[in-house]
Amino acid sequence: MLHQPGIDTSNLKIIYLGTAGWEITDGKTVILIDPYLSRLRRNYSSDPDSVSLSSIPNDTRKAFGDNDFIELDTVTINQHIKKADYILVHHAHRDHIMDVPYIAGKTGAIVIGHESTANIMRAYNLPEEKIITVKGGEDYEFGAFSLKIMQGLHSPLDEKRYFDSRTISKDLKAPLRVKDYVEGGSLVFLIRFKGHQIVTFGSMNYIEKELEGLHPDIAIIGANQSRNEIYDYCGRLMRVLNYPAIVIPTHWDNFTIPYNSSQAEQVRQLGSFKKEIQKASPKTKIIIPEYFEPIIFPVRNK
Repeated sequence: MLHQPGIDTSNLKIIYLGTAGWEITDGKTVILIDPYLSRLRRNYSSDPDSVSLSSIPNDTRKAFGDNDFIELDTVTINQHIKKADYILVHHAHRDHIMDVPYIAGKTGAIVIGHESTANIMRAYNLPEEKIITVKGGEDYEFGAFSLKIMQGLHSPLDEKRYFDSRTISKDLKAPLRVKDYVEGGSLVFLIRFKGHQIVTFGSMNYIEKELEGLHPDIAIIGANQSRNEIYDYCGRLMRVLNYPAIVIPTHWDNFTIPYNSSQAEQVRQLGSFKKEIQKASPKTKIIIPEYFEPIIFPVRNK
């Protein structure tokens, strides 16, 4: 199914774009979160003739190493992204932000993210009036919705040895290489939209104290296997979020393979995530999203 925002404003639609990417819309206002649809095939080997980790049978797409300049899949982007008013970026890794300058330029959307996100937008000549730079702690009103921004943490990769304090400079110039993208810090978003409170995470970690006092009814939570490096990941999160009614997993798929490739193993691994959520919050409903299929919620009074 190819999603095209309609004019029905009686429902709120949440649509999975893959990786940590989402579209949230009431049919009038469109909010994108970490939209990454290009799904680069990656070459992780120092041998230019070897493609590892992301290889699947019959995937003949070009493979990109760290030193290669990025190339967008604008055909897929244009198929699925017709409109955007705001784009929220959790952090500035390639699989969250690479497609954002193109989408923002195409739609005229305002991009909201930290300083490294803002500097990537500037590298691609996005006008300053289309960039809002945040650091966490802000709580902004946008008319159709409001947005609370909190500081977050990136997933604990490399057996908890992931640490990256680099930021992206204002001097950065496009085009960018695969290795030019750095985290630049992580954010968490609380979107208040059409009577719903939706909290979104961009990876598999969080700062518990930053989340105190939240009461979201919908939580979009990182569900990749790296969550297992965090103590009582689902239990602590459900308690601090006051047991949201709906949980939707994010960032669980293999984003280096095409959309039409099997994600059966990744879906199987979601089974343990579901059990952890159910154990911590038995009344919570867990919805496993499908690419581009709207999850529909009725608009509620605030």
